[in-house]
Amino acid sequence: MEMILTPPIAFLLYIPLVLIIVWVGRLMAGPEVRSELKDSIYASGEEGSKNPSAPGYRPFFLIAFFFAVLHLGMLIIGSGTFTLQTVPFILGIVVALVALLLG
Repeated sequence: MEMILTPPIAFLLYIPLVLIIVWVGRLMAGPEVRSELKDSIYASGEEGSKNPSAPGYRPFFLIAFFFAVLHLGMLIIGSGTFTLQTVPFILGIVVALVALLLG
């Protein structure tokens, strides 16, 4: 019984189990019927926008980098005690965050 609980054996047992569940789910769902309504975006009954709101990944990476600097900086500051040596680090974080906000 302990051999069944080892990760490689359990993984090999779960693969057929998952495939059976997927097969039963497809049988229960019935045949797929494509329609224009199913392919359109949901916009609360309004006409969907044709233009992307933020093209490209640049805005996302700016926001992600802002939160990474903010959270990691606060984690480092919070893990120590406040001394005179932490002031330049805090000022560096503030300057980096302002630079990120201004773009």
